[in-house]
Amino acid sequence: MAILQQLDVQAVDVRKPEDLEECHGLIIPGGESTTMTKLINEIEMHDALLKFSVDRPVFGTCAGMILMAAKVDDGRVKTLNLLDIEVERNAYGRQIDSFIDELDVTTNGQAFSMRGVFIRAPRIKNMGDGVEVLASVNGEPVLVQEGHHMAAAFHPELTGETRIHNYFSTLKGEMSLA
Repeated sequence: MAILQQLDVQAVDVRKPEDLEECHGLIIPGGESTTMTKLINEIEMHDALLKFSVDRPVFGTCAGMILMAAKVDDGRVKTLNLLDIEVERNAYGRQIDSFIDELDVTTNGQAFSMRGVFIRAPRIKNMGDGVEVLASVNGEPVLVQEGHHMAAAFHPELTGETRIHNYFSTLKGEMSLA
């Protein structure tokens, strides 16, 4: 949430479906996607997230990307099908294989470079025609957008770089994010 504070964007923790009512956008963070699936089911958040995402932007990082995908290579993960992408969990290896790479990013026609932190990151295996690639590494998409939803295979919040979160905050005007 520190990165959002740098942008003067109000952020709240979302722990139950009712918490979404005060949000104008949502960031689904990294973590362990099978555990996140269990928690989403346990607190009956799945349908609330689907309803929320119809007209409000969602940004998923790492495990958040996995949850937003249309298809994932692990049947234990119940996706939200918010982005027309197919992902492979932990595609870049185990925790010890984590890495930082330089990214060329383009948002709103503005190009910039930044570092991307990849921790047991997912890989996009396939994507639909409506998905726009905003950044790639070695020819593989790692930051994508479809409509008012975005997803990153990396952790932009770990670099101190604010431009990706700032861009997300403009997708639906001024918002408070969770």
